[in-house]
Amino acid sequence: MTNRQTGPSASQSRDLRTGRTIWMEKRHPAVPISPLRDTLRCDVAIIGAGISGALIAENLSETGLHVIVLDRRGPGEGSTPASTALLQYELDTPLSQMSERIGAARAIRIWRRSYLAVEALRARTERLGLDVGQATRPSLYLDGNILDRHQLSREAEARRRAGFEIELIGPAEVERRYGIRRRHAIMGFGNYSVDPRAMAAAYLGVAASRGAQIIAPAEVTGVAPTDRGVTLTIGGEGKVHARHAIFATGYEMMKGVPRLGNYIMSTWVIATRPQPEKLWADRAMIWEASDPYLYIRTTPEGAIICGGEDEDIADAGARDAKLEAKTRALERKLAALLPAIDPTPAFAWAGSFGNSPLGSPTVGRVPRMPNCYSAMGYGGNGITFSMMAAQILREEICGARDPDGDLFGFHRKF
Repeated sequence: MTNRQTGPSASQSRDLRTGRTIWMEKRHPAVPISPLRDTLRCDVAIIGAGISGALIAENLSETGLHVIVLDRRGPGEGSTPASTALLQYELDTPLSQMSERIGAARAIRIWRRSYLAVEALRARTERLGLDVGQATRPSLYLDGNILDRHQLSREAEARRRAGFEIELIGPAEVERRYGIRRRHAIMGFGNYSVDPRAMAAAYLGVAASRGAQIIAPAEVTGVAPTDRGVTLTIGGEGKVHARHAIFATGYEMMKGVPRLGNYIMSTWVIATRPQPEKLWADRAMIWEASDPYLYIRTTPEGAIICGGEDEDIADAGARDAKLEAKTRALERKLAALLPAIDPTPAFAWAGSFGNSPLGSPTVGRVPRMPNCYSAMGYGGNGITFSMMAAQILREEICGARDPDGDLFGFHRKF
């Protein structure tokens, strides 16, 4: 059976971000672009040249497969520059609450796989010798309206039982270390931060050095899957015949791919000028067990990135209309939480992102579309999920079976 998708575009088209992000201050990293000829053939065609497509392309190119990456804009020009790139293993859904919903065994497997994805991405980036503004940081998870101090203590126990190294600290210690008053917190360790645009470009560069082709701008207007392979129509300019196709289109979902409850939200972000002399000693990532929650990280130069104020808004116009008010709100909240720093925004932006009912991604074979796979990193751990998708899809396409594939596929049981 085939599921042919045709029309002006085979995926949704969204205005993914507005404003100027802190990553766009730097020169766009060079990525080699290949020309589109009338007809191209490859082992794997990847639709999307953002961070997900980049990690998947690099992983698959290492196996010797011929990879073609297609993007309607250009490498790293969609939602990737809007990411705050807190690469945490800790999911938005607390482990204790996820265990109540789907059972402790499956919840622990999801959390452990998230941890392994962060570790793998760090190790791979170091092994490849890439400079992507990376840093390993602890995380400070503050109590809030989702987990009060008693529930936070239970969450700490759930993480300990699952094998995670954590520290539960009280208000006096939180204030001593961070200047944050009257909050309990869980300290987590081994998280990661990067420049997302630089990382996408670097991984695409590695893939290209192995023979991968990156073609942009290239609008995929038709997807014709069969039991023998997949034919992609590129505008009116040509076709790509591939043994396999991977949809790594981020928050512009491919038509015909089941949504599984995934949905689009909006987030707003500010970034300050560099102020390294005012930062907390360990530069921990800071976030809250609240809805909406604040999330904070630092850059290698000492700037502070603060995001949050998330709302269930899919329309870009409605999202952008709130940018000024949300910028002021984030500035006030940052000043109240960390009174020692200067919260004045040097950058402000808004972006669309995808969320999921459980806060976990959807990765695997697309139902009723032979030889088609999807990497939908919907949830608060987007780049962590991108690495997870690269690992899972590498196994799938190379004829193996990832031991955690059942947790994230389209036929999962929760």
